[in-house]
Amino acid sequence: MAEAGYKFRVVAADIEELGFLRETIGPCEYAKRLALAKAKNVAAKFPDSLVIGADTVVDFEGQIIGKPSDDKEAEQIIRKLFSRTHKVITAVAIVRINDGVEIVESDTTAVYPKKMSAEQIAEHIKSGNWQDKAGAYAIQENGDEFVEKIEGSLTNVMGLPMELLGRLLKRFID
Repeated sequence: MAEAGYKFRVVAADIEELGFLRETIGPCEYAKRLALAKAKNVAAKFPDSLVIGADTVVDFEGQIIGKPSDDKEAEQIIRKLFSRTHKVITAVAIVRINDGVEIVESDTTAVYPKKMSAEQIAEHIKSGNWQDKAGAYAIQENGDEFVEKIEGSLTNVMGLPMELLGRLLKRFID
């Protein structure tokens, strides 16, 4: 956001992501609910401020893939995701409590993976670069190694679709 010229402050939301039932809703709706919950949580502390919340998930054939909890789960996720095309979905929510602003939209990007060798997978797991990342990888760190091509927004796969965010913020910024 700084590179795009926005002035902002980062405030972490205090919500329990596991409290949102993944099985009962699809990946896009799940990401939207989490993004909105994060934005509302922070907006409650700053009711006059325009608050942005975001959440990224990976959609693998309708299954929600989030952040792995340990290296074993990270390896399982990488083996699954890098076997065929998957989607990265990021939802963006904008909330300002004092004037009733509440907007939630999402962006989806198709990711076409490269075939990874067992050695590459082991090295990636050993590096720890999978930690705190939906889908256990970050395209900005290893894109050339892991990804053949994408269809859609690169910044979406990075975790914040700047094109979508820009369109949403135009409603509020002169």
